[in-house]
Amino acid sequence: MTRLPGGFGEAVLMSEELPRLPERPADGHKGTFGTVCVLGGQVAPPRVMLGGPAFSALAALRCGTGLAVLAVPEPMMLPALNAAPSATGLALPVDGRGDLCPSEVAELLDRYLPEFDCLALGPGMGDGIAQQQVVVRLIAQDQVPLVIDADALNALACLPDLQRDFRAPAVLTPHPGEYRRLASSAGIDADPTEPAQRADAATQLASRLGCVVVLKGASTVVSDGIDTHVNETGNVALATAGSGDVLTGIIASLAGQFFKPSMGAGSRQITPQQQGGLSLLDCARLGVHIHGLAADRWAARHGHAGLLAADLLDELPDILRDLR
Repeated sequence: MTRLPGGFGEAVLMSEELPRLPERPADGHKGTFGTVCVLGGQVAPPRVMLGGPAFSALAALRCGTGLAVLAVPEPMMLPALNAAPSATGLALPVDGRGDLCPSEVAELLDRYLPEFDCLALGPGMGDGIAQQQVVVRLIAQDQVPLVIDADALNALACLPDLQRDFRAPAVLTPHPGEYRRLASSAGIDADPTEPAQRADAATQLASRLGCVVVLKGASTVVSDGIDTHVNETGNVALATAGSGDVLTGIIASLAGQFFKPSMGAGSRQITPQQQGGLSLLDCARLGVHIHGLAADRWAARHGHAGLLAADLLDELPDILRDLR
């Protein structure tokens, strides 16, 4: 294990042992392994985005989630289920133009949110006032963990009271551009592309919002504001559309199956590991490692160009088997 200066927070840990992936009970059923909802997709013109939420849902299932729910705009419900036929659907109400109806979406989420063990928010979601209202509704609750990616991150960056509104246990997965927008909103001055600053950048944002930050890029950084880790798997083949959506689904799957919040405080605190589960930080660390390892295994056979996001999905079951 190598320790590097972390700057803002604690030391950055590299090459240390990964958290152990919990075993799956032999008598488990679909309900045992959690339900992951993926909320995203856009049907309002001029852009239609369907692949992102489908990739996230399929990745969640490939990593062992018992049930995946695609929450997408109602007009794209059938195409979404054709893209991910193992998922079920939750049709989000839209207006005549295809934009989300925020109040009706909020009512639907209030009804179904207790059924989810994790919610992945943002793949292909699009941007606008309606999306911002949905995001605000979800980050204000504190019962269901969120994995926030893509357009939902940009919606967060538009919120004037981001730090005050943020209550949900969450993993944020920004690439450098998304990080810059979030950092500007949070009053953080750090360069997410400068190698010497990346660990500090992730740590500052995680500390400011009280969440886990996955700062994507070469040597992805994962931090909860106290512990900061640099991932060493992955390669340039991941620079392709949809690969980030697969990562979102992987992390959401691990959180939906294994996340356990700490109980108690001080000397009486019961950790996630003592409860037989994982912290959100560990879910994110394992997810990033698995995602990068899938790309490494693919690249070993095919080289560093031509990877499709769907190719990552086929690698996942063997990787999880080996980790166990």
